[in-house]
Order: sequence, then C-alpha cells, then structure tokens
Amino acid sequence: MEKWKEIFRKSLVKTEDLAKHFDIDPEVIRETVANYPMRITPYFLNLIKDKDDPIAKQVIPDAVEMQETSTLCMDDPLSEEADSPVPNLVHRYPDRVLLMVTTQCPIYCRFCTRKRLIGQPGYVTKQTIQQGIDYIAQHPEVRDVILSGGDPLLLSDDYLEWILKSLRAIPHLELIRIGSRVPGSLPQRITKKLCRMLKRYHPLYMNLHFNHPDEITPESKKACERLADAGIPLGSQTVLLKGVNDDPETMKTLMQKLLSIRVKPYYIYQADITKGTDHFRTTVETGINIMQHLRGFTSGMAVPHYVIDAPGGGGKIAVLPPDYILAFNDKEVVLKNYEGEVYRYPQVPQQTTTDLYKNNGHETITENVIYATKFQDPH
Repeated sequence: MEKWKEIFRKSLVKTEDLAKHFDIDPEVIRETVANYPMRITPYFLNLIKDKDDPIAKQVIPDAVEMQETSTLCMDDPLSEEADSPVPNLVHRYPDRVLLMVTTQCPIYCRFCTRKRLIGQPGYVTKQTIQQGIDYIAQHPEVRDVILSGGDPLLLSDDYLEWILKSLRAIPHLELIRIGSRVPGSLPQRITKKLCRMLKRYHPLYMNLHFNHPDEITPESKKACERLADAGIPLGSQTVLLKGVNDDPETMKTLMQKLLSIRVKPYYIYQADITKGTDHFRTTVETGINIMQHLRGFTSGMAVPHYVIDAPGGGGKIAVLPPDYILAFNDKEVVLKNYEGEVYRYPQVPQQTTTDLYKNNGHETITENVIYATKFQDPH
C-alpha cells in the first residue's frame, strides 16, 4: 500500500478517538458527526495547537452545527442541483462545467458548501462519471471542466488518469482544472508518480484550498513545488471564516506565504449560507476591509479576487472596495489610491460617457459628472 493511503487510513473519524486528543465530550458532538461526518488526517491533526485554534475550528465538529436556527441557511445554497442536467455535473456558466467525481475528502471542513453530500455513505460510480463525460462531449460550447467533489486527488492514479484521458479525447474541451485540498491536508499524496501522470494531460490547472498561514508547512511547500514543477499553474481558494482568518494581517500573511510556495492567490470567498455553517460567516464589510488592507500594502500578485457566490445559483460576483473611483466625466476619472490620496486620470477624447451608456443599452445619464455612487458597470 502506498504511504499516503496508510496515513489516510489513520484519519480521525470517531468522536471517541477525537476525545483522546482534546478535552471534548464525545456525547456533545455525537449527533453532529452522525449528520455531518468528521475526518481529520494525522498530518492536519498535528497542525492543531489547541481545540479552539484556527486550524481546529475548521475540522473539529461543534454541536452548534445542529443548533443553528437561521432560516437563511440551506442545504444547497448555490442551487447546484437545479443546474445539474446529469448527476454530479453542474452547468451554470456558458462555456464551463463542474464535474464532481467523488464525495470523499482528506478532511471534512465544517463550513463546506456541499456539507449535505461530503462524507456521506456511498460513492460516485464510474457510470455516473461517464454520464458527465458524455454530456461534455455532446456540448461543444463547453471548453473548460473543473473536477471537484469531494477531492479528486483522493482517487487512485489509474482512476484519475482514466477520467483525464477520457476528457482529453473530447476535441472541443480545452482546459481541465482540479480543485483540491490535498496539498494542505494530505501532502504525502502528491507523489512523483502522480505528478508524472498529470503532466501528460496539459493544459491542466489546479485551485488549492488554504485558509490559514499555519497550513503552509515544509510538507505542503514540497507538495506544491512538485505540482508546479510538473508544469501545473497553481491558484488558491480561501474561504473567509470567523475566528480563522477574518483579520487583515492573518489574510495578508497567508497570501504572501502562498506566493512563496508558488501558489497564486485567486479567490477569497465570502462564506456561503450553508445549513450548519452560519457561525463561520462574517459581514461583507469584513471582507472589504481585508481587501483594502491587501491592495497596495503587499504585492499585487498576493491580491486575490474577493467574491460572493450568489445564493440561488447566480454565480460568482466580485466585491470591490467602493471608493477607488470617486467620480468621472468625459475628460477625467478621479481616483483614490490605497493611502487615501486622490489622483486624476485623463480620459481618451472620443466617445462621451453618455454615448457609452446608450450603446450598452443602459439608461442615459445626462449629468456631466457621474459620481461613484451612481456608477453602473456597462458590462
């Protein structure tokens, strides 16, 4: 058996075993684990300093998951099932789809958007995955597929290669992406053998899930470097979580450390309104404040997009600090930088702002100066 599989088999999944490591009454969280399973790899367990630290909060079950009464939160907040023409495939955007190839993860995040599915009994069958592959083959508008789940890198090398090879046989499919938390929670899985196999299916991209600077370790660094050396561009996806990373310095340190291990910060997600996760949510203002403390105060390479995945299946919407554009007219744009200083940028003397709005089907704005509070994106 491969080393990573042996490590994975030793993961904590029972409340009694968790109580051997932390001052936790198994009975208090038994109902939570029965509804929303627990899994903590030995590697991730070793990152926990105490049961209330930012690493622990992400994976140790809490009775509050079963006690929340918010009517806003729901099992499927992004309406993935409504956008699923075949099982385990989500087709929301015009040219790309998401294909869920497993319901298993190296760790079960307590804030997971797919909390209703992940770790539950049963597996995604080969026949189900083939249905998804057939759907992609029958839809020439699809040029990009994201393999997700669960975590695709928990599949065996041979099984994952079957999926990649099948997808690469589709002429109109250009890009393959893999979403994974493995490098930060089970880095031993990123073997040289796996990387040699992945290299055969370029262009291949990966979005990796990291939420706190303590997740950047020599082991996760080695895993990411192996993937990068295999020619795979790496991006990060981070969820904004109360008590984990909801302050500017923690987030800035995480983004900087990600760059140091060759991972480009890509997204910070506002936490979804998923049932059983309301205690992780922050205000949107918290996220905007973090972005204002990133832009200009660290390398632009370390500044991701802050997005809300719109409830009900509206897709990702970028959230930007509201006061970078103070005003604009046909002659200039008035801007404020990260230090609060105001600058003026001259406009190109061509089309008027009013005509721009006419041409894009928006209501005509006749005022000479258009202030930021009235600005509408013509796109």
